[in-house]
Amino acid sequence: MTSALCRRSFFSTLTAQSRTALRSGSRPYSTGSPPKPPTGAAWGTFKKASAVLGISVVAGTLGAIYPPPPVSILFPRAAPAPPDPISPEGIAYSEDLEATFQKLPELVKLRSAPNADEWYEARPYQGYPEERRVNNLTAGALRGPGKLAVFPIIRARKDESESLVFVHLGRGLCGHDGIIHGGLLATLLDETLARTAIVNLPEKVGVTAKLSLNYRAPTMADQFVVIKTKLDEVKGRKAMVSGSIESLDGTVLVEASAMFVQPRYAKLLHSQQLRKAMGEQQNPDQPILLADGQDLNPHYKHR
Repeated sequence: MTSALCRRSFFSTLTAQSRTALRSGSRPYSTGSPPKPPTGAAWGTFKKASAVLGISVVAGTLGAIYPPPPVSILFPRAAPAPPDPISPEGIAYSEDLEATFQKLPELVKLRSAPNADEWYEARPYQGYPEERRVNNLTAGALRGPGKLAVFPIIRARKDESESLVFVHLGRGLCGHDGIIHGGLLATLLDETLARTAIVNLPEKVGVTAKLSLNYRAPTMADQFVVIKTKLDEVKGRKAMVSGSIESLDGTVLVEASAMFVQPRYAKLLHSQQLRKAMGEQQNPDQPILLADGQDLNPHYKHR
């Protein structure tokens, strides 16, 4: 009798404990701890991980569309060949580029600057005859869409002490895909520095005697650049000049210095056609481009 009463009391106690446990949300007779909802620190970690993942996806997408220079150098993207210069596509390409060229903010600013009347503007090779242009490197062989699609625009001081030459460099001028060939940049510097030197020589004729280059940064294709030149010194038949190629945001890409010498046969080379090739002032003192060893004016009195 006593044992029955004890068992009934024990089970009554267990039943009461079970009801209490159910009301409190705990699990009776469980040996493990109940799962806990995420704490504030855990939720913060989850949000940070989600944010990092989202940023990574966005950055990866933008990097694929607009790769930074190191990625472009290491993993260049292939580009289609430039259109034929005389095709409708090629003509439209050059016309659109010329319209963009004329509206460059840097060029517009120079044209409207307070000292704009101290400078003049010229387009080298624009008046060069076709029969001579076809066998010229920068005026003929490298001319066309995807290369040197438009004629350069020169802003030069009227005293010929310095100049700013704006040029567009197409993707067809690359060495490493997407990066302009260093030899092409040397050629452009040789020509633009020569112009500043030659117009300051006695007979307005000169040839390259020395050209030193310092490549500062890769020059990416499909962009406008400005070539800056400055006359440093003139000694008799020698002219020393310096200059640089810069992106429109002011990044120095190449630095250069050079010496040009007036050859002894300079008086044989006075030519109106060469003046047109280089781009001249309205009333220049017969500026000439580079000597090519040919007597282009047989009627000139040789001395």
